[in-house]
Amino acid sequence: MTAALTLNIVAPTPDFSGVEFATSADGMPVARIDDLVLAMVTSHSGFAFLASAVAVRRPLAELTRADFFGHDGRVANEAEFRMRVAETAGHKHDLAKLNRVQTRMSASTPWGGSQMAVVYAEGVVAHSTAGHGGFHLSSDRNAKVHPLLRKDTLWYEEDCEWAIVAISFPDLFTDCERSMAEKTIRNTWPDVWEKIHGCSLAEGESWAKDRRAFDQRHASDYVVTSAIFSDKNPGMTEVVAVVAGDRGAGDRKAWDNERRFLVPSDEYARRGRFGFVIDPDRHAEYHGPSSFLGWRSRGIGS
Repeated sequence: MTAALTLNIVAPTPDFSGVEFATSADGMPVARIDDLVLAMVTSHSGFAFLASAVAVRRPLAELTRADFFGHDGRVANEAEFRMRVAETAGHKHDLAKLNRVQTRMSASTPWGGSQMAVVYAEGVVAHSTAGHGGFHLSSDRNAKVHPLLRKDTLWYEEDCEWAIVAISFPDLFTDCERSMAEKTIRNTWPDVWEKIHGCSLAEGESWAKDRRAFDQRHASDYVVTSAIFSDKNPGMTEVVAVVAGDRGAGDRKAWDNERRFLVPSDEYARRGRFGFVIDPDRHAEYHGPSSFLGWRSRGIGS
């Protein structure tokens, strides 16, 4: 029998117990959870992201940007940073209560030989290889995966398909992992999510669905595929655009479909997540000297 699949996961209440907050020596919000230290780093471009450090014993107030590495996603502000810290603390707390066993076992996976395995439970094993990894389910476990998400093979890769395993066997995962899995299902397989859940995803709730709507809405529009600050026109960004943003195979025929435009740099900086759409009433096609080396090499606009 297929287990009931619950996709509506309520975010847990933030728990800051066991978390130490402070401000670093160079003004960054920082937090310590056991041996893990997190920081809200602001890039030169002005956006903030989450960075981490492990086994740094010095007081938080003495730390600097040089102590941190990695890029664990953007954060909008300090409130979101604190929320991410709470999620991480909750994840570590939940993880300690699970009976995962790390081991080595001889196994051939779709991504190569297994180098390390984590046994989540009988019939649920995550394998890591030199280049990739994923879950292997037993036949009995796989039979319990929802039919709309179940694969014909017993392997579920680690980038997106891991989420299928997580929502199929929620007791083997932390609250944070289950929340991430539900989001991954919505973003990757929105049509399946809607069929299982019995309702439609609104705009902003699924990357894949929003991308599909964007592509349909702008199927006849020029969409920017590359951009560079114009060294000939201060304050402007020179862009290359193609109808529907489809560059084709990159051959001469594809070049013939490309057009150049000048767009105010501050306007281009506010582009949406799926690209910048050319407005022919405001963005005139550009035929002047190009800042793109590729265009110069074609002998166009040099």
